[in-house]
Amino acid sequence: MPSFLEVDRLTAGYGGPPVLDDISLGVSEGEFVALLGSSGCGKTTLLRAIAGFAAPQSGAIRVAGRDITRMPPDRRDMAMVFQSYALWPHMTVRQNIGYGLKVRRVGAQEATAKIDEMIAMLGLHDLGERKVTALSGGQRQRVALGRALAVGPRILLLDEPLSNLDARIRQSVRHEIRALQRRFAITAIHVTHDREEAMVMADRIVILNGGRIEQQGEPERIYNQPESPFVARFMGAENTIALRARIAPDSIEILPGPDNAPAVLKRLEGEALPAGASAGDIEVTAFFRGESAEILPADDIPPAEVPGEIVVTGHVTQVSYPGGTWRHAVTVGGHEIQVDSESRHEPPARVQVRLPHREAFIFPRSTHDPATNRLPA
Repeated sequence: MPSFLEVDRLTAGYGGPPVLDDISLGVSEGEFVALLGSSGCGKTTLLRAIAGFAAPQSGAIRVAGRDITRMPPDRRDMAMVFQSYALWPHMTVRQNIGYGLKVRRVGAQEATAKIDEMIAMLGLHDLGERKVTALSGGQRQRVALGRALAVGPRILLLDEPLSNLDARIRQSVRHEIRALQRRFAITAIHVTHDREEAMVMADRIVILNGGRIEQQGEPERIYNQPESPFVARFMGAENTIALRARIAPDSIEILPGPDNAPAVLKRLEGEALPAGASAGDIEVTAFFRGESAEILPADDIPPAEVPGEIVVTGHVTQVSYPGGTWRHAVTVGGHEIQVDSESRHEPPARVQVRLPHREAFIFPRSTHDPATNRLPA
C-alpha cells in the first residue's frame, strides 16, 4: 500500500555538499512521525523540503500519489508551526489565528466560526482581542498552532515548536499537540532534538545522522533495540565498556579480562554474523544506560561469572544526587562510566557493576561503518 506522504530518494542542500543524501521515507495518513537527531543532521532541511521551502537537488516528494516536488508551499495543503512562532506582532490573537483563512478568502461567517472553535479548543478564552506580544510563550505557541489548524491542512509540519518554552510548559503543550493531532487525524511531521519529546509524542521515530536515516521505528523499539552505536548513544546509552567476545555456535561469550568476569550473553538464533566474527575472538563495546546497571560493594560478591550479566570491577571517583537515586562516577580500567543506585557508595570504594545482557547493546569495535556491525541479538 503506497504511503500517504512519500519522500523518494531525496537529495537536498544549500549550494555546497548535500545536507540530505538520497533519503527515502514513507508516512501513513494520520501518522505522527518525529524526525530526531543532533544539530546539522538534516532533519530541518527534510521538513523544509516537504514544506516547499528548500528545493531538492534530486528525488521526489508525493502526497496521496501526487508529485508536489516543485509545487509552491501554498499549494501543498500543509501548515507549518515554526520554532519562533512567526506570529504577526501588530495583530490580535483572533487576527493571527484567522490570517490563513483570510489569505484563502474564506467567508466571514465561516472564518469567525473556525476562529471561535480554535480559541475554545486551545483554551484561549478572553484572549481573543489581546495582542500576541502580551501573551506568554505557551499562549503564543497555542496561537501558532491554532493558526495552522484553522485552515484544515492534510499535513501538519512542526519545526521544534516547543524549544523556546520552559520545561513545565513544554510538557503540557506536547500533550496538547498530540491530542489535537489525534482529534483531527492529521498527518504530522515533528522535528526535534529532544528524545523524550519524540518518545512521548510520536507513533514512529526517524533518527537522522549525517544526512541519512540511521534507524526508524516505534519509540519502544528505537529505545530498546538500537541498531548502531550512534543510535544507542543518542537514546541515552552513553556508557561504554570495552570487552573481548568469542562467537560460539549458540551464544556470544564475553571473555574474562583484567576488569571483567566472563559471561554468556546472547543466542545467535541463525542471524548473520558481523564481518570478521567467524574468526572467533573479536573486540566489542557494550553500550548501556546508567540506570540499567546495578552497583555493589566489590567485597560482597566474588569477581566471577554471573549468569546472563556483564560484571566489571572499578573504583568510585565521584558521587552526586540528581534526585531519586545516587549517581556514581566509576572508573573501570582507566575509563569512567556513570551508574545510578539507590544506595550511596563513597569514593574511593571498590565496587562491582552488574549489567543485565538485555540492557547491554553490544557492537564490534571497527574502524569502518560501525552502523553495520551490530552483534545479533
